[in-house]
Amino acid sequence: MKNSIILDVSGFSYTYGDVQAVKNVSFQVRRGEFFSFLGPNGAGKTTVINTLITLLPMQEGTVTIAGYDLRKDQEKVRESIGIVFQQITLDKDMTVSETLDFHGDIYQMNREEKTRRITELLRMVELEEKAHALVSTLSGGMKRRLEIARGLMTRPQILFLDEPTIGLDPQTRQKTWEYLRMVNQQGTTIFMTTHYMDEADILSDSIALIDHGTIIIKGTPDELKSGLGNDIIYLETSDNTAAATRIRDTFGITGIQPCDGRLLIFSGHNGAQILPSIIRAVDEHGIMIRSVSLKKPTMDDVFMHYTGTELRD
Repeated sequence: MKNSIILDVSGFSYTYGDVQAVKNVSFQVRRGEFFSFLGPNGAGKTTVINTLITLLPMQEGTVTIAGYDLRKDQEKVRESIGIVFQQITLDKDMTVSETLDFHGDIYQMNREEKTRRITELLRMVELEEKAHALVSTLSGGMKRRLEIARGLMTRPQILFLDEPTIGLDPQTRQKTWEYLRMVNQQGTTIFMTTHYMDEADILSDSIALIDHGTIIIKGTPDELKSGLGNDIIYLETSDNTAAATRIRDTFGITGIQPCDGRLLIFSGHNGAQILPSIIRAVDEHGIMIRSVSLKKPTMDDVFMHYTGTELRD
């Protein structure tokens, strides 16, 4: 049933020795939803994903996927999901159609259904003409499309995508987005991780942001962006540290962060209205303003605001 809960994570925690990687994480994904799970490197994202796809054992908490308890019904969970890993995991010595055929055999699909499904999927990802080509001869974009097709071979209820467009050129990324939209519109729930904030913004119905092992914000892309206010002010001065202090003391604005030699000011107000006052206050303090600009919040700004960085190494 559309809009019912297909993935329910409650009180999930995970520890490696003395290090707690994930702390009491809870979230839900609705059936038919395109859900993005975002976070800096080292935030706990990979631990959550690897547990959900049964690569790591459950420790604390409860998880149900497609109605199955992840702790008790791992085989049923595996039958209900498809996976596209970040790294290419194709056998370069197999042909395109052999890759899908072999995957169908692993899941004991009958030959008639398997043949029909291979034809459908190759048509969908536009690899019909490459059916008998070796994987080793495919471009990076074609390999990614083949992996998406392989992940869909068994008609999974939920498809997990780990950085699906990493390393692809802009045109191929756009094409991959089209395939993913098509898959989602046909009823498959998608759970995606990505470092491309524009990708999450464009594709997602909802987003959860994890940092330091904890979910820090959830919502639709529009909700997350509007939560930062109408505008974001970019300000570069002769002394950004002093300027930030002056702005905090004068206006009570705490959402100020350094970024690429500038200050990002999340005022929560109409930027055009408050900007003249900010400029005047900084100037009166003897700080030279080198550049200033206003823009509407993006998912990159959301990420920066809640994690304090664009990408943690």
